[in-house]
Amino acid sequence: MPLPPNLEGRLRIPVVAAPMFLVSGPALVVSACKAGVLGTFPALNQRSSAGFDDWLAEIGSALAAVPSAAPYGVNLIVHRTNPRVDADLALCVKHKVPVVITSLGAVADLVKEVHGYGGVVFHDVINRRHAEKAAEAGVDGLILVCAGAGGHAGTYSPFAFLPEIRRFFDKTVLLAGAISDGRSVAAARVLGADLAYMGTRFIATKESLAVNGFKEMILAGNAADVVYTPAISGIHGSFLKESIRSVGLDPDNLPTQGQGYKAKVGDEQKAWKHVWSAGQGIGSIDDVPSVPELVDRLEREYLAALADVPSRR
Repeated sequence: MPLPPNLEGRLRIPVVAAPMFLVSGPALVVSACKAGVLGTFPALNQRSSAGFDDWLAEIGSALAAVPSAAPYGVNLIVHRTNPRVDADLALCVKHKVPVVITSLGAVADLVKEVHGYGGVVFHDVINRRHAEKAAEAGVDGLILVCAGAGGHAGTYSPFAFLPEIRRFFDKTVLLAGAISDGRSVAAARVLGADLAYMGTRFIATKESLAVNGFKEMILAGNAADVVYTPAISGIHGSFLKESIRSVGLDPDNLPTQGQGYKAKVGDEQKAWKHVWSAGQGIGSIDDVPSVPELVDRLEREYLAALADVPSRR
């Protein structure tokens, strides 16, 4: 399917550097956009709406100086438990953020506000019911968070989930779940996705806000080192086993949801600060390049994979 007009022809390769809690900041976003992929970050990575306003101004100013840069995006948690959603949405409108990514709720009024200044809304989903509700709200794209993804991932195979969603949704589809190299980006496109949604691979970059221990744990790990559990944040998510051990929990014998780590530490931000999330694609990550270096590599791998497809028919 075609991309929204404000993205058409603006991306060097069909990749979104996904918004990651406590990891994505202005340096990563600006570097990604300048390199030709859509850079994004969660609004809640800034402790206040005033700080969020500052980040938007910083990113907007940096990208305005580079006409060839790709657009950027912001992730908003659209849920009654987020007291900042209205203020942060108003700032997105003020700065005319090109792409707003919503989580934990698809709201038609929010979509109308973003459309009012020419922006687009992508919404992340892990099942068909949520996808249908988002489609009804008028979103421009669905992010299918499949098995193997980092963060609050789903459990469906992309080979099942994406074709099912395509039966009723003809707008932009983004695919997430263990996409860590250019060949995987090509596979997502062949499967029918318009964009690949890559998070974990961008944690291990020089511009990431992740601490060195987090990056080193990704380099040392493989798929077996990722555990999918509700015990950390109260919602099923993918977490690195070694980081779970570091807070005194046994990743092979985790407490029930009500007795989990979030209950112990008291809030979501503390839960994610010391127990680190990553997807199953870590087994193919073995270095910490700059974002431009990574995008160069992804492009080479992506184009080589596409060229190789006909020979495998």
